[in-house]
Amino acid sequence: MDASLATHEPVMLETVLRFWDRDGDGIYVDATYGRGGHSAALLARLGPTGRLYLLDRDPEAVAHARARFAGDDRVAVAAGAFSRLGEFAAAWSVVGRVSGILLDLGVSSPQLESPERGFSFLRDGPLDMRMDPATGPSLADWLAGVDERRLAEVLERYGEERHARRIARAVLGARRRGRLRTTGELAATVAAAVPRHGSRLHPATRTFQALRIVVNGELDELEAVLPQAARILAVSGRLLVLSFHSLEDRIVKHFFRSPRRGEPTREGLLPLASLAPEPVERRRNPRARSARLRVAEKRREACTCSAA
Repeated sequence: MDASLATHEPVMLETVLRFWDRDGDGIYVDATYGRGGHSAALLARLGPTGRLYLLDRDPEAVAHARARFAGDDRVAVAAGAFSRLGEFAAAWSVVGRVSGILLDLGVSSPQLESPERGFSFLRDGPLDMRMDPATGPSLADWLAGVDERRLAEVLERYGEERHARRIARAVLGARRRGRLRTTGELAATVAAAVPRHGSRLHPATRTFQALRIVVNGELDELEAVLPQAARILAVSGRLLVLSFHSLEDRIVKHFFRSPRRGEPTREGLLPLASLAPEPVERRRNPRARSARLRVAEKRREACTCSAA
């Protein structure tokens, strides 16, 4: 077994499958493969004519998917951000034919457990945090050019960090002294700046979350993919979004909101469910603690009428 799978437990697996698995001969998309826990479970249920398309912008995840499902003609794997989902769907010739799409947001366990990726405040590594290490500026690059006001804004907005200004001041002070070279130094700087009042959260939790979101443009990516996902679904197809942050969930909730209760959105989606993990799963799997699954079903094609 891949060592990464030993610590990777898919969040809300049975609940996701209950809503995602509609037709054993259907077409499905997992646009956030990660390490494929949800996808492997779905694939076990698909018949010989079912199809599963996998997408991820992390090259390690893409390599994992290609190795894991090599030889299975039902599976196709592509490398790219899910904000390009519509482009990939057109290349796969599945626009308007997809039975179910899964977006599992956030960071996978293998990413957190690899110090060289720079996602974790518990493991000392480079200041990177990019989902695709070959694309865009790293966290070190971003921190090298940010000013105190902008850093505080990011921490407050994306991390909902109430000590944002104090942390920003401390981080830029560490940068000036040459003590901001690794994730360990960043975490220690944040911990020293934040008063502890018995919180179970590590003091750097919200800071690392905020910085990861801004480095990867995660909220912009999410806003871009949702309308594309709605377009490529077949009527009666379902879109499932598993979020781990209140800002992500807010975007999804707004996108799924119908103008009138019981009626589809302009994109033709009807909200079906908003669910949290069971308490036993939250206790067993730390990644599940803040999870929220939202599900919507496509009831008609998108409205093309004018606003008037």
